[in-house]
Amino acid sequence: MVEHPTRVEVDREVFDVVACRDRPGQYHFTWVSAPNPGYGFSSGNSDGRAMSDADIEASIRNFLAQVDPETGYIE
Repeated sequence: MVEHPTRVEVDREVFDVVACRDRPGQYHFTWVSAPNPGYGFSSGNSDGRAMSDADIEASIRNFLAQVDPETGYIE
C-alpha cells in the first residue's frame, strides 16, 4: 500500500506512485523512465480500498502492455 509518494520499478520501468488524498483508493502513476516526460495514468479501487503492492504492479504492467513502443503513448 502506498501512503506517501513512492518510486516503484516494474519490468525495468520506473514510476512515481502517489495516493490521491481526496479520493480514497485512487492513485496517480507518473512514468519516470518514459520517453515522454510527465506521462502516466491513474488507477484505483472503486470501493475506496487501498491498492496493495501487487495491485500497483499489476496496474503498471497493464498500462505498459497498452503503450505503443514507437511513440511511448497509449494509442
